[in-house]
Amino acid sequence: MHVVNYLLGYKNLKIYQNRDMFNFSLDSVLLPNFVTINSKAKKILDIGCGNAPISLILTTKTKAHIIGVEIQKDVFELAEKSVEINNLNNQISLINDDINRLAKEWESDMFDIIVCNPPFFKLNNNSRLNENDYKTIARHEVSLNLDKLMKISRKLLKNNGIISIVHRPERMIEIIEVMRKNNIEPKKIQIIYPKKEEQANILLIEGRKNGKSGLTILSPIFTHKENGEYTETIKKYFE
Repeated sequence: MHVVNYLLGYKNLKIYQNRDMFNFSLDSVLLPNFVTINSKAKKILDIGCGNAPISLILTTKTKAHIIGVEIQKDVFELAEKSVEINNLNNQISLINDDINRLAKEWESDMFDIIVCNPPFFKLNNNSRLNENDYKTIARHEVSLNLDKLMKISRKLLKNNGIISIVHRPERMIEIIEVMRKNNIEPKKIQIIYPKKEEQANILLIEGRKNGKSGLTILSPIFTHKENGEYTETIKKYFE
């Protein structure tokens, strides 16, 4: 069943969703508010764009052209509707294809920025796969893993271009290692906690192609108060 919602506090943005699919979450709001966007940026790639929440929010922060790539046809169609209902066809272009294939065909050094909310979980014999294929592809490294993502980013990013992703804190060391293996220097990290006194559950990390060493660790974000309400920090994203 398709529903239209306002995009988590962005009252001027609407998004199409399907309750049977993997809908956007707070991750999709945190990442576009974390990524470094230079005023000179002309072209942004949103890998695995889903129903386009990150791309939509990015339009409130930049005039750069955004290309969203989504491998799943039904999810891609939701993204198309979301872009259309917001009259953003001139700024957001969508492609229904596998980024692994596209990256082989595209020229090098095409993008200033790449953003991605990739699958969090490695695929192994013990993986508990969801019967819903949409959620399996969104959650598990079926078609895209960290190594592939960073190799793609190394090719498609311009020199000093930025790759910014949201992931799980327990994979931070692995992410840094894979970035550096692909000549992407980690430059900025922010760790997100659901509440004070609880373990972190979200990692935001950004790297720069052929960047100089030097890592900035931002102040942590706590998303919820003890009563379950969003903290003031999170509420500011929605103003």
